[in-house]
Amino acid sequence: MQRLAFILGMLGLTCLSAATALAAEVTGTVRVSGKPAEQAVVWLEVERPPAFVQTSKVVIDQRNLSFMPRVLVVRVGTTVDFPNNDKVFHNVFSYRDGKKFDLGMYPIGTSKHIVFDRPGLARLFCNIHPNMAAYVMAVDTPFYAISDRSGAFAMAGVPPGTYTYRAWRAGGQLLSGSVTVDTARPLDIQW
Repeated sequence: MQRLAFILGMLGLTCLSAATALAAEVTGTVRVSGKPAEQAVVWLEVERPPAFVQTSKVVIDQRNLSFMPRVLVVRVGTTVDFPNNDKVFHNVFSYRDGKKFDLGMYPIGTSKHIVFDRPGLARLFCNIHPNMAAYVMAVDTPFYAISDRSGAFAMAGVPPGTYTYRAWRAGGQLLSGSVTVDTARPLDIQW
């Protein structure tokens, strides 16, 4: 009986190792009117996302009358810290779409936080400084990326299969399509 349990356990580890070994990197580029698009968010939808446990601090800093970074993508359940490292009071709020909140005014050297507990786009503003804007896209999947200056993005560890992808950028409509993960063909997203 013990031997059978050992064999079944080893078989399970072998299957898990094989599935992990088959995982691929999904790469691609994002373009707007044929030119590379920086800070576009791309993610793959999954039916049953694995449980999320936040292991690192996520921050949107307020400095020089700007939010940094301007675009952030997080898993649903992520706590984002909003420290004020500027020389003036700030207020962070989001009243539309995704997570709705208002942190109120707070001075330099203090920080407040919000848990992004549902999927969607939160448009961030400061009611004191109307030129300040940023975006937090909360997604219910471990497979997501933000494009770099060259429009390139990569998502590691994606199991083989067919997925619906979604793509968003500031000022653009939400795009979606299908991608099959089992080949090295890059995903080309165009607005």
